[in-house]
Amino acid sequence: MPTAIPAAETKRALSEIETAEYIGMSRSFLRQSRMEGNRDNRTPAPPFIKIGRAVRYLKEDLDAWLDSFYRMEHSGQSAIGGKHV
Repeated sequence: MPTAIPAAETKRALSEIETAEYIGMSRSFLRQSRMEGNRDNRTPAPPFIKIGRAVRYLKEDLDAWLDSFYRMEHSGQSAIGGKHV
């Protein structure tokens, strides 16, 4: 029997719930960042789109957003790549 592919892997536009799970952040973070925008000393908001009243996040935008953060092997290491602090 073939295994089912999770919906988040096949969809281009993700809902808030799917996005929160995909990026490992809370729905509250997504809502707050949409309402308040980017603030100093806070994680920047991922880009989103509106289709009517529905809020959606494009998977390719989320991948680019995740790639924009520094990668570290351990907390004592200098940051590698990315642009956010």
